[in-house]
Amino acid sequence: MVYGMAETVSDVMGGEESRLMPTQVVERFLNLLRRGDVDGAVDLLAVDVEYANVGLPTVHGRERVRRIFRATLGPAGSGFEVYVHAISAGGPTVLTERTDVLKFRRLRIQFWVVGRFDVRDGQIVLWRDYADHLTFIAATVRGVIGTVFPAARAKRPAGEHESADPRNG
Repeated sequence: MVYGMAETVSDVMGGEESRLMPTQVVERFLNLLRRGDVDGAVDLLAVDVEYANVGLPTVHGRERVRRIFRATLGPAGSGFEVYVHAISAGGPTVLTERTDVLKFRRLRIQFWVVGRFDVRDGQIVLWRDYADHLTFIAATVRGVIGTVFPAARAKRPAGEHESADPRNG
């Protein structure tokens, strides 16, 4: 069961107002990124959002995040997959345990992430991801090897399917 405060968010698909829990805002956000809808995803971020990948510089502001997404997810052949293993909320704070996949043509970098999202008034005001940097480096090496030897590429997590709930974007 998910606990949290209901938030009003404009329905991205139809422009209708809908009541979304903070977990639903986060699921919609991740699914829009997965679909490559950078603008739709970024519209769920507050103007003054704080985006941090712990250990890397923090990004402040919706438009800076948009520029990063366009640079990394916008080019032809790039993409993002997300496999949410667990999601829970305490009030406006949502925690996710997931596997993210960054794709750049034949390169596939798959790694485990824990994320914290704070949602206020239907928008994400804080997005902080925690990933083990050694695991990320190993995933990158595996991805590079996989461009030459496809059998070495990371596979989808066992028993997992991409987050693809149509209600979430």
